[in-house]
Amino acid sequence: MNHSIVPDSEASSIMARMPPRIRALALLARFDRPIGWWLLFWPGAWSIALAGEAVARWDLLVWFLLGSIAMRGAGCVYNDIVDRDLDRKVARTASRPLASGVVSLKVAWMWLIALSLVGLVVLTQLRSVAQIVALASLALVAAYPFMKRITWWPQAWLGLVFSWAALVGWAETTGGMSATGLLLYAGSIAWVIGYDSIYALQDREDDALVGIRSSALAMGRHVRAGVGLCYGGALALWAGALWTARPDPLALAALLPMAVHLGWQVVTLREDGADPLVKFRSNRFAGLLMFAACFVVGSAG
Repeated sequence: MNHSIVPDSEASSIMARMPPRIRALALLARFDRPIGWWLLFWPGAWSIALAGEAVARWDLLVWFLLGSIAMRGAGCVYNDIVDRDLDRKVARTASRPLASGVVSLKVAWMWLIALSLVGLVVLTQLRSVAQIVALASLALVAAYPFMKRITWWPQAWLGLVFSWAALVGWAETTGGMSATGLLLYAGSIAWVIGYDSIYALQDREDDALVGIRSSALAMGRHVRAGVGLCYGGALALWAGALWTARPDPLALAALLPMAVHLGWQVVTLREDGADPLVKFRSNRFAGLLMFAACFVVGSAG
């Protein structure tokens, strides 16, 4: 059963020790690759920090993390249900539990429901306006797996989905929506397009063969420049968010560590081998840098 552990697993040794059925469900929800739930969590954490509530609402950060783990897992299960036939044709995804037949379609649906119930528990911890904002994302989530079939920019749709927690967190902490929250969200979308374009470099050859579309294919030879534009746009939008929260040049200085890190990603990016995965995973640290910036500005505002 070890063949079901995909090559980019971050916990292959732990997965190998699990009973086969439990391991298959863990792999289906990508529990072996925590990078996904961190990337889903960070935008929500940013909004809580920028609103100045990171300390007072530390419990909200915990709830957001739990929700990110559960809903990222549910999203992965749903994605694999929709993409199981395509996954069999791509070398990196052919060993996924559904594509390889380790998990049945019925069991996958049951697992999806179980994970969604955990997300429902998290939802009940929010005020009504934040609940409405969170539920509004479901249509985007449901449509995402089909985007790679109809657009060359499914990464943009992923940006809408993976950044949504920024809106939920802002609505929860402030009771509504404002330019600050919207700019934070928009910047996160640009960030997601950038890092997921890097991630898509791993599958360019297989994607082209089976007809899957991605921004990495759309950019062609200009991936580094394209990612650089996305990251530059993200930084500009985040600067706007920080400025509207605290109109002080020192607030913008808080973005410098994040800017340096994203610049490092672009300048040192190699488009083949293991480097795209390394750069993609480094965005877990990038999210922490942005959280620090929001925390500093939100605490001083």
